Amino acid sequence: MENLSDGEDINRPWENIKKNIKISATESLGLQELKQHKSWFDGCLGFLDQGKQAIMHWLQDPSQSNVDNLNNVRREASRHFRNNAKEYLKAKIEELETNNKIKNIRDLYRGIANFKNGYQPRTIIVEDEKGDFVTDSHSILARRRKYSPSC
Repeated sequence: MENLSDGEDINRPWENIKKNIKISATESLGLQELKQHKSWFDGCLGFLDQGKQAIMHWLQDPSQSNVDNLNNVRREASRHFRNNAKEYLKAKIEELETNNKIKNIRDLYRGIANFKNGYQPRTIIVEDEKGDFVTDSHSILARRRKYSPSC
């Protein structure tokens, strides 16, 4: 850093330092890939579109053939969703079993907790100046900016 002349960019040495730190951290600690959450209903969008189209046809022309078509589409979609949910649960159970076999206790108990607790939506509620509760993200951000020391 001391060897830099006035015309050189100071960001280049910092980029080199940053790159070297990342390389040494990867070599010593290893690189851990983040797990991508894949829901069981990701591949079901086609069935949802078919259902919407069948409903629209039935609303435009409530004939018996459109009613039968709507019922068939609903039945197929329900069967597909049910099978996908079963496959997803089987895969999660197999993942828990392998975590147990390889003594990966942290992931095992994390997976068990996910099964027990299920999906828990997160709600952020902030009180505004008047004492009312605010849940709108823009209002919460504005409220936090007001009291943030860096802004």
